[in-house]
Amino acid sequence: MDHKNSVEFQVHGRYALFSDPITRVGGEKCTYQIPTYQAIKGILESVYWKPTFVWVIDKMRIMNPIRTQSKGIRPIKMNGGNDLSIYTYLSDVRYQVMAHFEWNENRPELAHDRNENKHWDIAKRSIERGGRRDIFLGTRECQGYVEPDTFGDGDGAYDTLDELAFGVMLHSISYPDESKAGTLETLLWQPAMRRGVVEFVRPCECKIRRELDTREYKVFTVGQNLRSVDDEAVDVL
Repeated sequence: MDHKNSVEFQVHGRYALFSDPITRVGGEKCTYQIPTYQAIKGILESVYWKPTFVWVIDKMRIMNPIRTQSKGIRPIKMNGGNDLSIYTYLSDVRYQVMAHFEWNENRPELAHDRNENKHWDIAKRSIERGGRRDIFLGTRECQGYVEPDTFGDGDGAYDTLDELAFGVMLHSISYPDESKAGTLETLLWQPAMRRGVVEFVRPCECKIRRELDTREYKVFTVGQNLRSVDDEAVDVL
């Protein structure tokens, strides 16, 4: 279902590393075949973010063939020196994304900052300018680039493939200020790509959940540690 405050864009880059947590135990990293919900959400938060709302990722279209490339990396060890690890990256990635934002009902103190049209306009202008902060595809060494696009335009690598399942994957991390329980949780799901498109479930619909911690979240006050949407809108004119 399309939302009236939807944004559509493409994100691409030479390499990506949406790392599977299971492979990181031994100090090496291996990417998932597709981005996680959390990775796409993080990209949008780099484009434009306010605690007033929460980005919801609706669907993603895989435009380029899924290819991997392994590299020898020499990360810095905790006790000094270097180690040798093998990181497996995705190469030449391109995705179309459709998403929308919803008000963060856990922050009633920011209700007066809920101007939907202004936030939507700022988000679209920020996409046109490539984002407000640097875009990373899973990890800092993988630079990404964002630009406006219409979801469904162009030919994708998997448009004729009926279905491809990816098994159990990390979906997202539910932060205390976005969850009703006020807990930090890891959410897992079992995605499938159909005709090149992955339709994401909402975080609340993930059936595999693991609570990590219970903690207080940062409080924002407009005029002190948060700019109002009216001030933000002036900067994008």
